[in-house]
Amino acid sequence: MRRPNARTSNPKTDPDSTMDSVSIKSVQFKQNPSTKSSSFSKSLKTQSKSTLLAISSFSIAFSLAFYVLFVFFRSPEDGRRFGIIIDGGSTGTRIHVFEYAIQGGAPRFDFGPNGHSSKRVNPGLSSFERDPDKAGGSLVELLEYGKGRVPEEFWKETEVRLMATAGLRLLELEVQERILESCRRVLGSSGFKFRDDWASVITGSDEGLYAWVVANYALGTLGGDPYKTTGIIELGGASAQVTFVSNEPVPPEFSRTLKYGNATYHLYSNSLLHFGQNVAFDSLKELLISSGVKLAAGTRKKELTLDPCTPKGYADNASSLNLSPDSLAQKYSSTFHAAGNFSECKTAALRLLQRSKDMLILLYNLQFYPVSCSHHHCTLGSTFMPKLRGRFLATENFFYTSQFLGLNQKAALSDMMVGGEQFCEEDWSNIRRKRSSHQEEDLLHYCFSSAYIVAFLHDSLGIPLDDRRIGYTNQVDNTPLDWALGALILQTTAVTDGENRGWIASIVKDNFPNLVLLLGAATLLTFAGWYVLQWNKPYFKTIYDLEKGRYIVTRVSR
Repeated sequence: MRRPNARTSNPKTDPDSTMDSVSIKSVQFKQNPSTKSSSFSKSLKTQSKSTLLAISSFSIAFSLAFYVLFVFFRSPEDGRRFGIIIDGGSTGTRIHVFEYAIQGGAPRFDFGPNGHSSKRVNPGLSSFERDPDKAGGSLVELLEYGKGRVPEEFWKETEVRLMATAGLRLLELEVQERILESCRRVLGSSGFKFRDDWASVITGSDEGLYAWVVANYALGTLGGDPYKTTGIIELGGASAQVTFVSNEPVPPEFSRTLKYGNATYHLYSNSLLHFGQNVAFDSLKELLISSGVKLAAGTRKKELTLDPCTPKGYADNASSLNLSPDSLAQKYSSTFHAAGNFSECKTAALRLLQRSKDMLILLYNLQFYPVSCSHHHCTLGSTFMPKLRGRFLATENFFYTSQFLGLNQKAALSDMMVGGEQFCEEDWSNIRRKRSSHQEEDLLHYCFSSAYIVAFLHDSLGIPLDDRRIGYTNQVDNTPLDWALGALILQTTAVTDGENRGWIASIVKDNFPNLVLLLGAATLLTFAGWYVLQWNKPYFKTIYDLEKGRYIVTRVSR
């Protein structure tokens, strides 16, 4: 039923009807219906591409930087390594060939027969003083030995270093350099990795430091408490070294600082040139002659000089045996008379040490050395010597003499005195019969060496005769106490005073695992940040506002 007042809708005359129709259509809008909205959309797309390009460029640069750090400063790759050190000693030259492993970026040494071998040739490099250009030829045999123990594929990456010691230090600098240059020519053509500065004369302080390092490495104390370490006293052929951690202030010229792991060691290290056993023994005869101690008047040998450091009976029958005039016994018998007295030999040894001290004082006064001893405690060589603390290992000729006399490793100096007295005062004919396996020249040294050791350690360094903190040895377990091993350890694992690394290399090398984690985390954070920015980026729609009669851009949540 139709209402009487109902209106008939006429779209042409009724504006409400028209409005309703348009309102229904206005909810159906299109995105980007005009050129203007299309231009805006293109602007957004360009901005998005620029952001993505910036993020990609940053990521590539970041990856390249990480790659450079990884390639140039990463820890060494695991695997086999070889190293060669040639010890140019005073009496001979010895090559040390080492094989070790890199595990987890750190070296692992085996100084037993499987990881260390050596060969020695005589005489030493200092014997080429008069013909330095021939010194390099003495290394050929040693280098061939090295090639036989290093696989050929490792030759080019195996470093060979020549370190000469006291024998060359005694020569003039010009002669030293000519000898080294001759050696460099041979080493440079050896097939091993070599640089000219790897052939040098090391200081006595370095020699003592290296010996201290290998001793404490073998004892398991390197890297731990400095005051639980063991000192080292070496008696070589031309020099003696004393190195230990001191709790006293040490003058700069005798102070060495060593960093190993997390530990720092402040060491006293001193090399006593001219105090080696062979140099002292060679000086003994001159001292005896200059002392003027002759046989009592009235004897047929009253012109002979008494020698308390040679066992009685030596060379008494030289003439009857028709020995060659150039033989050792014949030369000795024409000048000396063997007295065989340990006490008097020790007195002569102490005078020899004192004379060496006086000689060095004279050199100081003549300004061959920078200063004379101005410290409160000076001993051998008029140089500063702090009070010995802790335990010590006495090596090289200390050990050889104790072994010859049948002493154990922990023998006291009083035991050394007893053994020396028995040997010095025994008749030479009995000694030769009991010790037939020894060379005569070697046997002649032991009376003097036992007396010299007591004079050195007790009378000069002040070690009590009943003190058992000195151990006489050349080896700890299967590790030889050779300074060359200590040099290898420091070259591969430690930072010593005098070595400088770049700050970048230092940071990367010491903190490489942490840097890897840091760089990885930074990469993840970079991409996570980019993803969050993209997620939170606003989304826009373009619609036509009928009331305002124009297009508008509306922000819409995702």
